[in-house]
Amino acid sequence: MGKENTTASSLDDLIEKAGGCAVIDGGFATQLETHGASINDPLWSALYLIKQPHLVKRVHLEYLEAGADILVTSSYQATIPGFLSRGLSIEEAESLLEKSVTLAVEARDKFWDAVKKVPGHNYNRALVAASIGSYGAYLADGSEYSGNYGPGVDLEKLKDFHRRRLQVLVESGPDLLAFETIPNKLEAQALVELLEEENIQIPSWICFSSVDGENAPSGESFKECLDIINKSGKVNAVGINCAPPQFVENLICYFKELTKKAIVVYPNSGEVWDGRAKKWLPSKCLGDGKFESFATRWRDSGAKLIGGCCRTTPSTIQAVSKVLKERS
Repeated sequence: MGKENTTASSLDDLIEKAGGCAVIDGGFATQLETHGASINDPLWSALYLIKQPHLVKRVHLEYLEAGADILVTSSYQATIPGFLSRGLSIEEAESLLEKSVTLAVEARDKFWDAVKKVPGHNYNRALVAASIGSYGAYLADGSEYSGNYGPGVDLEKLKDFHRRRLQVLVESGPDLLAFETIPNKLEAQALVELLEEENIQIPSWICFSSVDGENAPSGESFKECLDIINKSGKVNAVGINCAPPQFVENLICYFKELTKKAIVVYPNSGEVWDGRAKKWLPSKCLGDGKFESFATRWRDSGAKLIGGCCRTTPSTIQAVSKVLKERS
């Protein structure tokens, strides 16, 4: 095991306050769409940092009301090269990244100021996690689910791609970093090295996607990926996001054998995203009740952070929060 450092304390405290398992929010873009947003765009929900920031804040507040202990920012698809390709300047791009954190922090503070005056409330002061999507998310070609970045992409290229966004997000004052839908060992290595090189002092988690329920999308074993992460004192939790919920229980059990770090899971609703056609394919989608019964099993299997990804909503998170907080 690598050296654990002090970055973990705020995350550990929250998990403890939440009764041993903290609740992460749910799908962001999905909820924006219910308010009339149209996000069929390479910038995905990041578009709304430009168009309608008040909607971004509204979604954060809805998840806080539902009982989320952690808010994930709207920066998943927000990258400097992505904004530049849309004609924005570097300054504008950086200010939008900053805004993604500020909007979440403002929502959290507003909500907490109101709720802490209510006797007997059942909320925790939420932490804000700055979302950092994989290189594949920026490409917007579905490669976060294949891990195939091609021969031109090496460790240095990935570090260069992530570095400035990481710096800007950290300077904006989030409580932790959420690296999401990482599809291969190379990118995990790049992130671990980057956290060290930039001497990041806030907690972070790294979540992989999985398309077969057994390996990273690249086909590499999770053991190879976690061996790299275990050496880092800067990564406090590791897990799975945006995979089908039916994979999650087995993966928690597998990860428990591979790491002593906290395990974080926030799967999608079970619907399948077709990256080429850019649409959701019909499939057996889990209702909130089913998601809720899964969540207790995930907690009992050892997950310390549980939430939802694409196509989950505040009502999903409310159901999860209720069932996890009843038992704690």
